[in-house]
Amino acid sequence: MSLKFKKILIGVCGGIAAYKSAHLIRLFKKQGAEVQVIMTPESTAFISPLTLSTLSEKPVLIHFQKKTEGEWNNHVALGLWADVMIIAPATAHTLGKMANGIADNLLTAVYFSARCPVFFAPAMDLDMLIHPSVKRNIEYLQSIGNYLIDAEVGELASGLYGKGRMAEPEHIIQTIEKFFCPYRPLEGKKVMITLGATREYLDPVRYITNASSGKMGFALAEHAHNLGAEVFAIVGSVSSQTSNSQIHQIHVKTALEMFEKSRELFSLMDYAIFCAAVADYRPKTVHSQKMKKSSETVTLELIKNPDIAQELSKFKKEHQITVGFALETEQALENARLKRIRKHLDIIVMNSIENPQSTFEYDTNQVVVITPTQEISLPLKSKKEIAQDIWKIILSFEKEKSSQRHESL
Repeated sequence: MSLKFKKILIGVCGGIAAYKSAHLIRLFKKQGAEVQVIMTPESTAFISPLTLSTLSEKPVLIHFQKKTEGEWNNHVALGLWADVMIIAPATAHTLGKMANGIADNLLTAVYFSARCPVFFAPAMDLDMLIHPSVKRNIEYLQSIGNYLIDAEVGELASGLYGKGRMAEPEHIIQTIEKFFCPYRPLEGKKVMITLGATREYLDPVRYITNASSGKMGFALAEHAHNLGAEVFAIVGSVSSQTSNSQIHQIHVKTALEMFEKSRELFSLMDYAIFCAAVADYRPKTVHSQKMKKSSETVTLELIKNPDIAQELSKFKKEHQITVGFALETEQALENARLKRIRKHLDIIVMNSIENPQSTFEYDTNQVVVITPTQEISLPLKSKKEIAQDIWKIILSFEKEKSSQRHESL
């Protein structure tokens, strides 16, 4: 789920966790959201308004009155503007005001004026969090329709260890994404995605590899998680990463390692997406020491790697959906069609390097998705948007397949 164009109001209170608000703003902006920050006067001792203003690309609001005499920050207008309000960190002090109708600063005045959903992420020491008064305020705020993003366990500013840390910004983003994406057709499902490139070693420092950033695979993994799936990513060599810590990542290097890990998981999966750039061949001999430069030419003997998608799809169960990727440079469509059939895949996604912005390190892609009944061309767009489109096609195919199965009974 993209948060593009969503209007996000972030309230920052006076606690050490205020430093996390900078990262939270960056994540929202990266998603394409519009962010307005309101700080309590106390929070400015923990992080500079200039920092948050720079990251949000909007002036940070702190007081009712603007610097220009006669102008003021309209708390009612702000409360009407936002699609969602997030108070993070939410201190015991501010939670007490929110629960008891005290609007003595701009942040609490906006909270009481907000017509949008309000989320709050408490941050305080563990004994404060379990104090009966604080617990009562949190429970009351939830009872009147506010959403709690619960504190997490870890080391606290006091030096103690326990529950009280503000939820990590990545977890807050995931909570908001889920809120705006109630449609979760993959709830209870398991998804395996191979991504990145494999490395086939010649010696301890040299290897053969394919070009791959991992961005397309991570985009597919992130959207599968947004749709409710438990996601297992088998990750080769990549130049990008995901901020979603709830995606299980299994790191491998070689094609044989990727094959073994994929084989271990495959029978447990509902969906398997083979997005990795797996080397077709590996050196027959791997030298234990660095190869010395000697003659003008070197001859390498290579042996074939297993085709992971083809080998595993042979054992596909009736309910499983398999998706492969094919990067073609000539007779692209015809070769991709043949690959789908030869590899026993339900769907294949054809990449082409004709458009240089559709492969490898770019954040954009342009593909053709081939199913048994149709070929869908997706124009150049962000890999996150391509991932959403691919999942729509997968789910549509699954529905069609299920309908045909029922009709044959």
